[in-house]
Amino acid sequence: MVTINKNILRSILILSYINVIIIIVVGISKVFCFLNTGADRSKMLHTELKKIEQYIPQLEWAPLENEGRPMDMQTLKAIETDYLDAWYVKHIAYKTNTTNGIKDYYTKNARTSIVKLVDKNKLDSIHIDATTLSHHITLDFFSEDGQLAVITDKDVSEYKRIYHKNKLVLESKEQATYKAIILLEDGFWRIRHLKKTAHKILEDSTSAAKIKINTIKGINYYPQATPWNMYGDAFDSLQIAKDFKIISNAGLNTIRIFVPYEDFGAANVKPKKLEKIKTVLNIAAHHNLKVMVTLFDFFGDYEVINWTLNRHHAATLVTALKDHKALLAWDVKNEPNLDFESRGQPKVLAWLDNIIDLVKSTDTLHPVTIGWSNAKSAHFLKHKIDFVSFHYYEDLEYMETTYTALKKDIAKPIVITEFGLSSNKGVWHPLGSTEKDQANYHKYCQNVFAKHNIPFMSWTLYDFSKVPKEVVGRLPWRKQTQEHFGFINQKGETKPAFKYISTK
Repeated sequence: MVTINKNILRSILILSYINVIIIIVVGISKVFCFLNTGADRSKMLHTELKKIEQYIPQLEWAPLENEGRPMDMQTLKAIETDYLDAWYVKHIAYKTNTTNGIKDYYTKNARTSIVKLVDKNKLDSIHIDATTLSHHITLDFFSEDGQLAVITDKDVSEYKRIYHKNKLVLESKEQATYKAIILLEDGFWRIRHLKKTAHKILEDSTSAAKIKINTIKGINYYPQATPWNMYGDAFDSLQIAKDFKIISNAGLNTIRIFVPYEDFGAANVKPKKLEKIKTVLNIAAHHNLKVMVTLFDFFGDYEVINWTLNRHHAATLVTALKDHKALLAWDVKNEPNLDFESRGQPKVLAWLDNIIDLVKSTDTLHPVTIGWSNAKSAHFLKHKIDFVSFHYYEDLEYMETTYTALKKDIAKPIVITEFGLSSNKGVWHPLGSTEKDQANYHKYCQNVFAKHNIPFMSWTLYDFSKVPKEVVGRLPWRKQTQEHFGFINQKGETKPAFKYISTK
């Protein structure tokens, strides 16, 4: 027995020794591997920059006609990347009053002024929320040794918001020209000198958009099987074609559709999603329907530092669709006033103002609007948009006076782009409306629309069997209410309200 115990103890000691040796060998090999591997530059940066996800302003290079050494494309791309990253880290520095990453993109001499301003702003309780939106760069000189470049950055579109003790004190949109000297140091193209040589305050952009709004008789559209996920894996062009035929035969001429920001790839719009929305417009054109495209659905990040991402998203979509014959108009954002309280009204309005400029500069033919959730908010940015649109879900008896009052105040076309009544009356909503109530509601609306020649877009073609929690939350009575706004029920049968889907 004693001999057996000694053998067991000896075996345990040997196995323990072997395990220790293995751990030591593995540890030494990892250290050796680390010491013989080049540093990952992205991990060296305090800011851990990923430009494609953080900051992508529009940028154009003039044809290369520089003095000195000929420029190769790889070096030019490296200069471009580090130059834009230098702008980004400076924006972050002025926003947070810290200097993380500054030394990676500015020489010692150049970063002195940045550090001084950060220190001063910190002392005075000031911070600057800013970004650049576009750059037009000319390479003036590239040294023979490949270590120095001189560039002129023309018509830099800049947006700034200056805060004192977290209170907005100044907002400006500027266009400036910069002269920059850039040095190659330790693998980085660092800014040695950056001087503003000219600038001007930008005025609001105008549009040559053709207004074709007053004839709208439309409806908001989602497929019944995939509401709020229209462009997912279950995308069904045949079903969409059947639905558009129903809409067209009902006497309607326009649909309003939505582009979910994240689902479409955020800053990097997914090509497959673009093809699907083009398919939708193709089907609409086949059925003689015009399309109002609503951008930035399920979006709520209005931070200035991320504007370049939002602009890249919008520019991609607008460029891809602007020449389509079915396109009627752009709705920049659905019900953005609902974000006033949580995100801040000035911030939301500034973001809208900027995106409107981007859409108009990309597409000069199609009108632009904002889909306000109520008439009360419809006066915001009325000077920027081509027509006013709002949603009406209040008491029906005030609809006519609400519209006529707004019409007196705003000398632009006005469209009611959402209205409707849920036919949900049951356990969760005992005081709700019946299908008969819903029919009477739409009959009344159409009488008002005909009387005042009001363009309209109802909500919505179908009742839905499932509404995502992101739309109305988890409460069952709210979800069931949203499920029953349609003119066609969950069985595919037309409801009494279908008779009043359009004016005759």
